[in-house]
Amino acid sequence: MPGKSQHNPYYILLIEDNDEDIKLIQEAFNEISTPSKLEVIKHGAEALEILHKKEESDDHQTPDLIILDLTLKNDINGMEILRHIKNDDALKKIPVIIFSMSSAQKDIDESYKLNANCYISKPIQFDKLLKIIKEIENFWFGLVKLPTRI
Repeated sequence: MPGKSQHNPYYILLIEDNDEDIKLIQEAFNEISTPSKLEVIKHGAEALEILHKKEESDDHQTPDLIILDLTLKNDINGMEILRHIKNDDALKKIPVIIFSMSSAQKDIDESYKLNANCYISKPIQFDKLLKIIKEIENFWFGLVKLPTRI
């Protein structure tokens, strides 16, 4: 069970454009015991704009964790967002979980090459999704020490 820390409630940025996946991920996060705030962004360009506003302003909180889909269809794809985050000195310490339907080895390899913190294939069934979200909770909010918020 995750313990108290300076990061409670945890702020998670979900960059995902599939409405059904968003709904299921939100439902799964509602089931966890760790206090958290899940913000959803559907467009890559908007995600980058928001991240830069957060890094430049004391009024905005940067995320403790980013969950990123690779197959964004609206504008900038997930690989480009990951590349941008991990090449930005102010953002690169934020852990990024790739959460994608793709299980292609080239996507996995490229994600790690760009310094993703982990790669998880999205399950189809809600019970498996819930198990994954609880594992994310246990690992990222219970076991590891996260960097100080920007």
